Amino acid sequence: MYDVIIIGSGPAGLAAAIYAERARLSALVLEKEYISGGQVVNTYEVDNYPGLPGIGGLELGMKFREHAEKLGAKFENGEVTDIIIEETGKKVVTEEREYETKSLIIATGATYRSLGVPGEEELAGMGVSYCATCDGAFFKDRTVAVVGGGDVAVEDALFLARICKKVYLIHRRDRLRAARSLQEHLADCGNVEILWNTVVEEICGEDHVECIKIRRREEQEIVPLIVDGIFIAAGTVPNTKKFCNILETNEQGYIVAGEDGATSVPGIFAAGDVRDKPLRQIITAAADGANAVNSVQSYLNML
Repeated sequence: MYDVIIIGSGPAGLAAAIYAERARLSALVLEKEYISGGQVVNTYEVDNYPGLPGIGGLELGMKFREHAEKLGAKFENGEVTDIIIEETGKKVVTEEREYETKSLIIATGATYRSLGVPGEEELAGMGVSYCATCDGAFFKDRTVAVVGGGDVAVEDALFLARICKKVYLIHRRDRLRAARSLQEHLADCGNVEILWNTVVEEICGEDHVECIKIRRREEQEIVPLIVDGIFIAAGTVPNTKKFCNILETNEQGYIVAGEDGATSVPGIFAAGDVRDKPLRQIITAAADGANAVNSVQSYLNML
C-alpha cells in the first residue's frame, strides 16, 4: 500500500511527486499520457515561470519530470477508471490493475474548450492561444482577436488592450455575459472593437496565424480578418468526470477544495487546474502540488 498516489503528471502532479519524495513518502504517479507535463507541453514558449523566461513548454515539462525522477519518483502509465473508498484506505482502479493507497492527490487538470474549427489544432501554440496572461506578451504592438463573451473573454481583451495595437472581441451574441464593471472598463478602451453576432469559421496560416475567417450569424458571407493571433476564451472543462460521484464539485465540475487541497472526502486532495480557484497557471498548479503533499502528511499523521 502506498502512502499517496498522485493521479496526473502535469505541473501539479509533478510538484507533488517532488515534495512527496522529499518527505520520504511511498508515492506513485499515475499518468494517462506517455509524456509528462500536462497542457504545458503544448505551449510553444513559457515566459512567466520565474527564473526560466522563454523556456519551451515541452522543455519545462521535461525538467519537472527529470527533477521528480532524480529524487526517485515512481511513474506508471494507466487511465484511472474508478476510485473505491475502503475502511483501510483507497483503491485506485485502472484498465490494467488496481492500486492501494492511504491517500490520494487528484491532479488531472482541465482542458481548454476549443472552437472546433479548421486550423485551430494545427496552429495551437503558433498564434492560437487559450491563455492571454500566458501568451499575451508575445503579441506586443500587434493585432489580435479574442473569442468569447464572458468574464474571462473581457478580462483577456482588457489585458491585451494594454499591450496590443488592436484587439477584436468576437462574440456570437448581441450582448456580453461579463460583469457590468468589466464591460464599462472595456468601453473605455479605444483600441478594442467588438464584433457582435459573429462566429469564427476558420483559422488560417502556414507556420503561424495570419488571418481568421469570420461570419455574422444571420449572414452566409464569410470574410477574412487579418490578425496575428487569436485567444480563445470559451472556458475550460475540468477532467473530473470519473470523480464527480465521490467528491463535491461546483456547477462547472471543478473539485471543491481550498488552498490545502482537502476535498469533501478525507484523505483525498485536489491540486492544480482541477481545483475550484480563480487563477490557473503553471506556478499556481505547482504550488497546489506542494500544499497537497503537506496536507497528505498531516492526514497520515492522524491515522
